[in-house]
Amino acid sequence: MLPPKNETLDWLRLFRSARVGPITFYKLLEQFGTAGAALNALPELAKRGGAKAFKTCSKADAEREMAALGKLGGRFVTRAQDAYPPLLAHLDDAPPVLAVLGHVHLIKKRTVAVVGARNASLNGKNFARKISADLGRAGLLVASGMARGLDAAAHEGAMDTGTVAVLGGGVDVIYPKENAALYHQLVERGALMSEVPLGTKPQARHFPRRNRIISGLARATVVVEASLKSGSLITARMALEQGREVFAVPGSPNDPRAVGCNKLIKDGANLAQNAEDILEVLNPILNSPLSERKPLKFKHNSKTLPDEGELQKARLLIKEMLSPAPVTVDEIVRSCQFSPATVSLVLLELELAGRLERHPGNRVSLI
Repeated sequence: MLPPKNETLDWLRLFRSARVGPITFYKLLEQFGTAGAALNALPELAKRGGAKAFKTCSKADAEREMAALGKLGGRFVTRAQDAYPPLLAHLDDAPPVLAVLGHVHLIKKRTVAVVGARNASLNGKNFARKISADLGRAGLLVASGMARGLDAAAHEGAMDTGTVAVLGGGVDVIYPKENAALYHQLVERGALMSEVPLGTKPQARHFPRRNRIISGLARATVVVEASLKSGSLITARMALEQGREVFAVPGSPNDPRAVGCNKLIKDGANLAQNAEDILEVLNPILNSPLSERKPLKFKHNSKTLPDEGELQKARLLIKEMLSPAPVTVDEIVRSCQFSPATVSLVLLELELAGRLERHPGNRVSLI
């Protein structure tokens, strides 16, 4: 059962509260049923985990952010709403709330991501514009990250047919500054989205998380130019982990910007010399079950919490089992006599207290 749409404010407050990332957000909903109930429980959970204080996002702060986005002409879209991108909803760490500027209806279209090097060659940028235009004419939305170089070229090529930029900072922050004209074009003719608060300046640590949204939106990711250390290869790896197709454009072995793409092809990525190569692979699967919305199944009443005596025993044992080296949650459950619900609650307490870190692959470690 989907939470009612009027819970957007509570969803935003919960997602903006200290140490609540996407995975933790959904764990809290599983445990407490609604964002409002989870918000009420946060301070006590953090206290039981060892925190002296915990900062919950206030209603006033969330209302200010919603008002500021509305003033810009944007809106928040939660994963519980029909407007949310359908393929992105399949990710376990899908952003619970997205800030969207521009034409919100675009983000539900069938999508292909086109990414590549910031220091792109002239030929690479021209190729990105053409392939994006061709994919757009075939009815696909083109997603990228509004970075200089290949990302910007991809947006330019698809501007007439539909394109969305996923930003590493707030949707109200233009980065890089040289793409200011492109940013305003996207507001007027395309769309921009971000999971981070308004006013957030992009930092290096934001971009891997931004990249998972770019690949998560799309049925396929196309890499046009990329060095071996390019962030585009991170996007390609995330696409593979998400069960999506990866395409790479081959290039000269003498050009460092082609090394990453050539390696992707060597490792099994689809070779893309034009839009037809991509559509030939995608057309049979664009209407596959993956394109269906992954429903959220949270009840609107709090679950019965484990007995406090059991929780106390579990806290002692689980803390002994944890270390700075990541271990899977499944291993913890198998190695102790406590229920998955009890283990999950103890881990939530530790995480909200700032003592636990979550890693890909459902792994956790002590900080």
